[in-house]
Amino acid sequence: MAGRGPAPKNANQRARRNKDAVELRVLEIQPTVQPKLPTFYVDALGKDADGNTAVVKKRFSWPAQTKSWWDMLTRHPLAVEFTEMDWAYLAETALIHAQFWKGDVKLAGELRLREAKYGFTPEDRARLRMQFALATTAEVESAERVERAVTSKDRMRGITRKETA
Repeated sequence: MAGRGPAPKNANQRARRNKDAVELRVLEIQPTVQPKLPTFYVDALGKDADGNTAVVKKRFSWPAQTKSWWDMLTRHPLAVEFTEMDWAYLAETALIHAQFWKGDVKLAGELRLREAKYGFTPEDRARLRMQFALATTAEVESAERVERAVTSKDRMRGITRKETA
């Protein structure tokens, strides 16, 4: 008798086949460049022409933190793949970000959830099964330093020999 335990089930009788229930659909996308933060007006209390208190339209001002956050998105590794829908979603997220920085801390949870969908933290990227490649320049420089080392002790210390002129 070979092996231990009962004989394996027939492949078509197994409960777990490790296949997706629905096959993956690959769609062609049309990436879009990042738009500017939108300009819009909100209702605010102010003075009308007669000097009475009234609801007036006031241009929404983006906090510096939100402007910086929006600019950071241009350097997001996936930004080159963002579609018009992605940018629209992120523009709505920018409004939540702005309200958060203006003091509405109740929006922190929604902001966190929205940012997680785009892999903002290492934990989010792990959950999305994303891994960003690190800069290869450091790897090349390290390899060159090892090649120039005189002894194995030098290589361990990262010491290089002096170049002869």
